[in-house]
Amino acid sequence: MSKEKDTWQILRIQAEFIKGFDTFTNLGSCISVFGSARLKEGSKWYEESRKFGSLITQHGFGVITGGGPGIMEGANRGAKESGGKSIGVGIELPFESGMNPYVDKGVENRYFFTRKVMFLKYSKGFVVFPGGVGTLDELFETITLAQTGHNVKYPIVLVGKEYWSGLVDWIKTQLVDGGMVGENDLDLFRIVDTAEEAVEKIVNYHNKHKSEETNF
Repeated sequence: MSKEKDTWQILRIQAEFIKGFDTFTNLGSCISVFGSARLKEGSKWYEESRKFGSLITQHGFGVITGGGPGIMEGANRGAKESGGKSIGVGIELPFESGMNPYVDKGVENRYFFTRKVMFLKYSKGFVVFPGGVGTLDELFETITLAQTGHNVKYPIVLVGKEYWSGLVDWIKTQLVDGGMVGENDLDLFRIVDTAEEAVEKIVNYHNKHKSEETNF
């Protein structure tokens, strides 16, 4: 890539940040929801994410997702159906065509890293439903920033005990027991089984930390 092309790419990245910051100014308190794009309406976790979107907005929070199908659509749908804020931070992918129809305000991104900044900058909690590689990427990025102090340790809630238990066991036996992370790092996230439990974790946290603001 030539120096000229590098410069234009930097400007495009800058423009992507500016557009996102301008769009989401004064957004208010929101919760990010991560999860598989491949789960369909009627599946267990689609419906649970829809329930979560509905319940969390009743506590004054908006919902931010990747704006795509599956878990993202479920959470946006639940938020919109309850009259809450339904936000999408999309990514240009060949197998995802624009925002799902339940997003009220959103931006499309070319770069994954600019997209992640939007999630982290405007969220006061993170709920992670079953998903694939992209979901794992978002989960571990969020945990890393909390662990290293680059973001406030807002609640990170994994939904689906059976789904996540193998990963957590591996973290304990390989990372903790191997001395690669501290045992207290396991406190950076919680595992629940239902939308109601996820809402409870988030609401309880914020009731105890009403004055805490993001430092991302």
